Amino acid sequence: MKIVVLAGGIGGARFLRGLRSAVPDAEITVIGNTGDDISLFGLRVCPDLDTVMYTLGGGINEDQGWGRTDETFTVKEELAAYGVGPGWFGLGDRDFATHIVRTQMLGAGYTLSAVTEALCDRWKPGVRLIPMTDDQVETHVVVEDEQGRRAIHFQEWWVRLRASVPALSIAAIGAEESKPAPGVLAAVEAADMVLFPPSNPVVSIGTILAVPGIRDAIAAKTVVGVSPIIGGAPVRGMADACLTAIGTETSARAVAELYGLGLLDGWLVDEADAGVRVEGIEIRPRPLLMSDERATAAIAQAAVDLALELKRAEEAE
Repeated sequence: MKIVVLAGGIGGARFLRGLRSAVPDAEITVIGNTGDDISLFGLRVCPDLDTVMYTLGGGINEDQGWGRTDETFTVKEELAAYGVGPGWFGLGDRDFATHIVRTQMLGAGYTLSAVTEALCDRWKPGVRLIPMTDDQVETHVVVEDEQGRRAIHFQEWWVRLRASVPALSIAAIGAEESKPAPGVLAAVEAADMVLFPPSNPVVSIGTILAVPGIRDAIAAKTVVGVSPIIGGAPVRGMADACLTAIGTETSARAVAELYGLGLLDGWLVDEADAGVRVEGIEIRPRPLLMSDERATAAIAQAAVDLALELKRAEEAE
């Protein structure tokens, strides 16, 4: 079985770990969001790619869901002593090594997809991890505060401000001019199904779909998503702030409609949202809290089972 998964950070990475456990013989290709990427201290940081790589490779800080386990912050403290910022983005010493290797390779002319493959040679995540594009795409947020109306990098809004200042708009800068990284479209074309984990629908999966060609390729496949919203609230993070910024209600139904009929075929919602209906999309309620690896594997298995059911039904028509 060949499965393509679109993934952001923590939610996507944990879903992937459950998927790998549920279908250990499947060939899984992960298309990772790079809209969160940012340059800090002269280094290129790819938070979502690294979170997937560390989580599946056994190096993630399980308590916080991002960054390295057994991390220290000597370099961060020394930079602060020099008065060099930003201090709000907590890069640890082990994590710095990844960004140094990535930046050196990018500077030597390697593409981001080639760099990601090289980094995964160490971590052996058990999936093929491909960035959505080798081109630079960055998500920016327009806010209005005491400094007036201005655009800031998504990471500043998300990490420093904790999305406390309402976003007037969110844009993936460079997405329209980008093209899918090598292997992305081929993986989708060969896939038996495409899965959307409970990643942020606006700035994770939505950004991947904004790369020209990816959405159309996925629309031709059987697609099943897992709702990141339970009972009108995000499972984790601040997806509600992102949905509000684009004028979308924070609900399992609204997110399904955001992806849209013609793209989404099946949608797993939590039992708290068992009454959700969206015309043309098969909706199945089940417990969606990824409370441990067993529960997460069961969610992933349910997504695979629904995709196989819908695929068989389509082929029988």
